[in-house]
Amino acid sequence: MDNNDKVRIDKWLWAARFFKTRAIAKAAIDSGKVQIDGQKSKPSRLLEVGVVLTVRQGFDRKTIEVVGISEQRRGASEAQKLYIETAESIEQREKFAAERKAFNISTPTSERPNKKQRRQIHRFLNN
Repeated sequence: MDNNDKVRIDKWLWAARFFKTRAIAKAAIDSGKVQIDGQKSKPSRLLEVGVVLTVRQGFDRKTIEVVGISEQRRGASEAQKLYIETAESIEQREKFAAERKAFNISTPTSERPNKKQRRQIHRFLNN
């Protein structure tokens, strides 16, 4: 971890392993999926320790506090030391995940016959 005072937000999101590339991080910031202290920002904005970020990834929304600054992408265990996710954020993500899982279980699957069943249907109709 570098102990510099400030780093670009797109570089930090890439180094903290929220996004695979800086280009994807930049696109997420430009589209409003990353907010700094509740406000939309530019990818070139300098990030400091103590700032609160809201990051949307797919169905998940994470609220995190920056506790470390790094411009270099390292291992996942080191990247997790750069931020702390708030307890409310973790609780809310788990709740939404459980709701999605319950919804997916309750929705009916496809009623189309598979290959074996189609053969049996054709055999039955042709005889």
